[in-house]
Amino acid sequence: MIARRTVVKSLAGVPLAAILADPKLAALAAEELEQVSTTTADGRTVNAVLATPENVTDDKAPGVLLIHEWWGLNDQIKSMAHEFARQGFVALAVDLYGGAVAQDREKARSLMQSVEQDQAVATMQAWTEWLRNHEATTSQVGVVGWCFGGGWALRTAVHAPVDAAVVYYGNVDVPTEQLRQIQGPVLGHFATQDQHINEEMVSRFKSRMEEAGKPLELYWYEADHAFANPTGARYDAGAAAQSWTRTLAFLMENLRQVREEGRTDMGTDPVQTETKATE
Repeated sequence: MIARRTVVKSLAGVPLAAILADPKLAALAAEELEQVSTTTADGRTVNAVLATPENVTDDKAPGVLLIHEWWGLNDQIKSMAHEFARQGFVALAVDLYGGAVAQDREKARSLMQSVEQDQAVATMQAWTEWLRNHEATTSQVGVVGWCFGGGWALRTAVHAPVDAAVVYYGNVDVPTEQLRQIQGPVLGHFATQDQHINEEMVSRFKSRMEEAGKPLELYWYEADHAFANPTGARYDAGAAAQSWTRTLAFLMENLRQVREEGRTDMGTDPVQTETKATE
């Protein structure tokens, strides 16, 4: 039986963008989440925060792993776990930085570059198994990541048996042979003004996914890298809202058993941002 509720009832009805843009609201959402840990196959103890929907003891829900940007597991990403729980998922926001959080780009770059690839793979494998076996979840588990975490969402899908993966402007330069290991569909959100995760890289990724015979849904937004982060200068409200709507629809379709009762309004307006989609 679930020992505690991890949904912040005082934030019920507050739109996601408002929570993410307000440090006080984001901190409120973050502080109510449950701290959890597990042990990896290589013997390390790793940490994460967990958010579960209300009444999950009466009806299990699909699990979603969340992977942070290069800033680390900060209140913004913890708030995303809160929001996924409001939408009916058991959300687990993992920490690939061992508790470190960056406040400036230099520190963020240093933290990102310090990540040991094999250890990160082992961490995501451990959390995937942990979430799938959690008493609150169904047998379905998805993964969502942003920026640094977007690349790791794809790599998690390569190395762990997830049922769906969502990549927000992450590094998708992965060899075809690795992509063949993916077991579920992939959704990608990319920005036309992104100078690094650019059309050349994404087109190559699309071709490799086709060669690997894996389902892929791609969307381009007339925006820049990190357009979904309200705390950054490149935030684009229209692109963020549209990509969020698509992410929820994709996960609800592919994780299938998501609970309908208790869902809140997604807080999004009709599409405002011009996009081009690759079907």
